Amino acid sequence: MTTASDNPGKKIRDKVPRTSQGNFKLSSKRPTILQAVSAANHDRVKDLIPVRMNRMSASPFAFYRGTADIMAHDLSFLPHTQLQVQAMGDCHLMNFGGFATPERNLIFDANDFDETLPAPWEWDIKRLATSFVLAARNNHMREADAQQMAVDMAAAYRNGIAEYSQMNALELWYMKFEIQELLNKAHNEKVKTMLKNAMDKAEKTTPQKELYKITQSVVGNFEILDQHPLIYHPIDLVKQKDMVQSFLDFYSNTLQEDRRFLLGRYRVVDVALKVVGVGSVGTRCLVALLMNKKDEPLFLQVKEARTSVLEAYTGKSKYTHNGERIVQGQRLVQAASDIFLGWSTGPENRQYYLRQLRDRKIAPDVEHFDKDVLAAYAGLCGKVLARAHAKTGSGDVISSYLGKADIMDEAIGKFAVAYADQTEKDYEGFLKAIKAGKFQGGK
Repeated sequence: MTTASDNPGKKIRDKVPRTSQGNFKLSSKRPTILQAVSAANHDRVKDLIPVRMNRMSASPFAFYRGTADIMAHDLSFLPHTQLQVQAMGDCHLMNFGGFATPERNLIFDANDFDETLPAPWEWDIKRLATSFVLAARNNHMREADAQQMAVDMAAAYRNGIAEYSQMNALELWYMKFEIQELLNKAHNEKVKTMLKNAMDKAEKTTPQKELYKITQSVVGNFEILDQHPLIYHPIDLVKQKDMVQSFLDFYSNTLQEDRRFLLGRYRVVDVALKVVGVGSVGTRCLVALLMNKKDEPLFLQVKEARTSVLEAYTGKSKYTHNGERIVQGQRLVQAASDIFLGWSTGPENRQYYLRQLRDRKIAPDVEHFDKDVLAAYAGLCGKVLARAHAKTGSGDVISSYLGKADIMDEAIGKFAVAYADQTEKDYEGFLKAIKAGKFQGGK
């Protein structure tokens, strides 16, 4: 019979009680919001900083999406078990979604890894839980329901990691959350409708459809339409042909041989800078249009890879190239990854990672989720996160620490409400700083 004394997860409770995970207190070393946001704006494209500030000012929920660095600082001063996983780093509910596997099946998984790094598992679950509280508040739900979203997500995580940590390692690695299967198992009609609509929309999001949506034909050639300042052409392809080719050669060598062969069938037709997301605004994110001899398009998203916001609190990444850090972390966590996922280095020694743009991708329309749909989504995200942590960390130890009772679920709910309250205070300070014209920066 196993006792608490020889169960590593239960032993950790002596040092870090599960109830303590519900506590939140600001560190005296915390920078002001002005300092933190200004630091995050450093080395971004100067003309895009107002766009970033505008997007973050939309709501506390939007502000939260752009401040993973602030939360990483706050979490580092709070109790945690020291058990590390391959953390997403910016684990909020908008960084999950649907996409097609190389076999063209639609799955649901985590899909943003700009900040990924080995880190304590609690940091992911606390950031995810807080995002659900803020989303519920943003959708004008009752406060009790907002907290319950975080509790339900944590319960799904706890039950999920208990199951996944006992699975055969290969079965866990192959496990996918296929959207068709989620649809088949759904009992709530609203959830079924949401999944059906998402699948229908994904089927229409093809490179060919994207070609006619964001390009124009000029003298028989396609080029990406300028929509300044959100989409524009920062380089002259003809004048910088050698640089572009060098960039692609580096990138090609990070792909598997068969995928390198496929990429070789395409040539670059156009490259444009494209503003994406909230936290990424101002970083150098580009879209490259490639075509083959049949004039079939391939769109690649080229995203600048900066140092993870977690690194200041976990230690340096083992990868010297941040693009490789992101790609390798993504491959570890996801059940299946884009075949064109790779990395490269560009002008000024800037680091990037690449993947396909909008190839049958599904983004959650969270602002229109009601209580039932948001709750179902919370449970699904909790399970996906549990699988990621079971794959890349000591799932059995985390599970034994969590236990079978709802003690940790309630603690996570308590924390999420407290941190959502803090985020709303930070948001008000952010708006005041904007009104006073205090934000500058960029390059």
